[in-house]
Amino acid sequence: MSVEVERKFLCSADTLKTLEEMGVSAGQRQFHDQYFDTPKFDLTLRDLWLRKRKGCWELKCPTATSNGTTELSGVQSHAAALCTRYKEITDLTEIHLRVKEVIKDSCEVRETETSSSEGEESWLSNMNLVCFAEFTTVRRSFTLEEDGVQIDLDQADFGYHVGEIEVLIPEGGDVMSALEKIRKTAQKLGLTGDQKVEGKMNVYLKRNHPEHYATLLSAHVL
Repeated sequence: MSVEVERKFLCSADTLKTLEEMGVSAGQRQFHDQYFDTPKFDLTLRDLWLRKRKGCWELKCPTATSNGTTELSGVQSHAAALCTRYKEITDLTEIHLRVKEVIKDSCEVRETETSSSEGEESWLSNMNLVCFAEFTTVRRSFTLEEDGVQIDLDQADFGYHVGEIEVLIPEGGDVMSALEKIRKTAQKLGLTGDQKVEGKMNVYLKRNHPEHYATLLSAHVL
């Protein structure tokens, strides 16, 4: 299982020019995302994000913030504060188990056998899961010479543009090394500012589902 260490940024014309000079373009693609939760937000209140993208299911789970970062310097600590870290579960059977474990106390999960081959409508209905967000993204990707660094420029169909510097590491891997790679890449791109940049989901919820957004904000998820 991999952990995604990521810093978001707003891409200016100068940043794009620098990126084109230093990175190798990995092309452009388009994908459609659907996100699911219970009507009481049982998953997202735990910072769990159940997503269907291009026919495949993923569950993004937060990692322990102290994992591998217990002895950060001041600069590294600042870099860590600007980043997010999530592990991505893609095995559907494991996703079913994780989701069921979370919602069993707050929702009445029907005691039926849940298998990866069962129809989507059936298992979503059994767990009282509904789609709360749906949008399409056009993504332009770049890879840098430094191993393992990818930069994505996303344009969502609801009018939000955002960039992401991403490093994938194995679960339990070297978080400090990933943070340092991201910090150096941001420096090369001329990125400034000490505030986290909002991701697509933050902006989508703020614009389309302000009650859901406010609930997550008050719970310190966003």
